[in-house]
Amino acid sequence: MFKFIKKDNLTFGIILGLLLPFVGMIGFYFYRFHRLTIIEFIQYLGIEQRLITNMVSFSLMANAIIFTLYINAHIDKTAKGIFISTCLYAIFVLVLKFWFV
Repeated sequence: MFKFIKKDNLTFGIILGLLLPFVGMIGFYFYRFHRLTIIEFIQYLGIEQRLITNMVSFSLMANAIIFTLYINAHIDKTAKGIFISTCLYAIFVLVLKFWFV
């Protein structure tokens, strides 16, 4: 059923690494701002732009977790793809940090 999880492919790792931070962002929303509606949360992000870098940094923990699982399972090509996409997100966070703050 979950054979795609064991797939050892660089492209799959990049796609997985690009999508998982969105799961982390949803987790960030439920962890810190569950009392706000999604619309209110997005409006708040517009007001408190420094919060965006915190949210993206928190969301990268999802990549760190899945990267560790793939490294420990010796599924190296997929782990490499996750690492590449994590580096892209990290560059994005640094640009946001120095551009807006």
